[in-house]
Amino acid sequence: MTNGAMIGMAGTAAGAAAEMAKAIKASGAIVQVEAAEFLKIIEKADRPLVVQAPAGFFTKYRYLTGYKGLVFLAQSADPLMLPAKAEIITAKRIWVPS
Repeated sequence: MTNGAMIGMAGTAAGAAAEMAKAIKASGAIVQVEAAEFLKIIEKADRPLVVQAPAGFFTKYRYLTGYKGLVFLAQSADPLMLPAKAEIITAKRIWVPS
């Protein structure tokens, strides 16, 4: 491998790290709560927007919503019974920066 190729790979890795940092900064604070608490938050909103997506093996469902400037995330082994007033978007995946 030439020095130029190694420098190019390092630049690509640095660029990927910078993009990851931007994503984390753009997402703001994500507050993870239990499913029951998530449902309480949903009930407080007039017309909540909920994003739902499949998750991993043990935790089969993930839910995301915004409330008063914060983003709330819940995970559950069973589907949550969301209220009829909720606007639901089904996503392929919910990615949370770590």
